[in-house]
Amino acid sequence: MSRLEGKVAVITGAAQGMGEAHARRFVEEGAKVVITDLNEDKGLAVANDLGENAIFVKQNVTNEEDWAAVVATAEKKFGHVDILVNNAGITMAKSILQTTVEEYRRIVEINQVSVFLGMKSIIPSMQKAGGGSIINISSMNGIVAGAVGYTDTKFAVRGMTKAAAMECSNYGIRVNSVHPGVIATPMVVQEDTKAAVEEFSKQIPLKRTAQPEEVTNIVLYLASDESSYSTGSEFIVDGGLTAM
Repeated sequence: MSRLEGKVAVITGAAQGMGEAHARRFVEEGAKVVITDLNEDKGLAVANDLGENAIFVKQNVTNEEDWAAVVATAEKKFGHVDILVNNAGITMAKSILQTTVEEYRRIVEINQVSVFLGMKSIIPSMQKAGGGSIINISSMNGIVAGAVGYTDTKFAVRGMTKAAAMECSNYGIRVNSVHPGVIATPMVVQEDTKAAVEEFSKQIPLKRTAQPEEVTNIVLYLASDESSYSTGSEFIVDGGLTAM
């Protein structure tokens, strides 16, 4: 039997990269998936490729009204939401002195506030379903230091996950965070950063970057009933970097 048979999932930032990999695997495992992203062309292409068990909704994850629309669409098309993957996010690699207040607030809105809005919006649907699983995508920089702004928000996701896990345990909803290291996504391996990423990968204990599907394996586990006793925990997928 498929591991997500009969479940409905919402995955943000799923037009490409890790989110796309999650969406494709979830459909393979029997889930019905709502793909959200600002990139309408790529999002529609992924949903169309996946067929009747996937739909695309254009979404600004920092907008509460957009979240309400996503939930309404999911429930109308597929039923109550069982799984939320808060995957959407951006990176920023500037020093404190170089970072403007506007830039800082933008990364907080996209990486941190969106996770809060996602949980707040979808928990009621999960309550109606009798339970669910929320997977918040943080980063290895939610465990160890990195650039200002990015690190701050990823630590915040880790903390929100724990707080939500305690509250949601009363509803039969599990909440966990996933902490990827260097993953070969379009955002990471673009031409202006590719050489730097390849050089950095030599420092990774496993001596390579990860493929998005290697993160998907963890996300799938947390979405499925196989992880029924895991909540409020961090799952690290970084090739050993945080163990150094």
